[in-house]
Amino acid sequence: MAGRNRADERVSVLGILLAAGQGTRMGQPKALVRGADGVPWLVSSREALVEGGCDRVVVVLGAEAGLAAELLGGHAHVVADDWGEGMSATLRAGLRIAEGGDEEAVLIHLVDLPDVGSEVIRRILAHAAPDALVRAAYDDHPGHPVLIGEDHWRALMASLGGDEGAKHYLARHRATLVECADLATGVDIDTPAEYEAT
Repeated sequence: MAGRNRADERVSVLGILLAAGQGTRMGQPKALVRGADGVPWLVSSREALVEGGCDRVVVVLGAEAGLAAELLGGHAHVVADDWGEGMSATLRAGLRIAEGGDEEAVLIHLVDLPDVGSEVIRRILAHAAPDALVRAAYDDHPGHPVLIGEDHWRALMASLGGDEGAKHYLARHRATLVECADLATGVDIDTPAEYEAT
């Protein structure tokens, strides 16, 4: 629209929840793990993205995708057939959904961060922009969620490989860190012992 200042426009964001892993050390896919309240991490993590302000949310599934999809109750998801290749494969699947949509940024979140709630999501979303490259930090340690504007999608996709996700791209391009330790620990839970300690 003529005369409209893009800086004044709200940037739309697609929330991408990566929940495809086998969870070998946990003994089951983390998408199927239930918190102390009985709610599956898959459900609570998705709700955090919704309540935090993402305009749309898609969950990327892989291991035990059928069981995980049942937990989602019809909410949007995609199955990464090549999920066994690692996090890069599941991230690519989510970014392909973004490329086909209208959103101008994606917020990438992981299913095994049970204490990262909507407050953290909201704080990171405040930085949404087409050129954004932002990640949550916990006591100065980079973590998730990660906000990536559409200006970076193509280059990020080209850089992905193995089980590293966007880690190297974010470091190379000096992603802005937003401190969130006052809201959560940001610790991922990988084993039954770690789960019991939460």
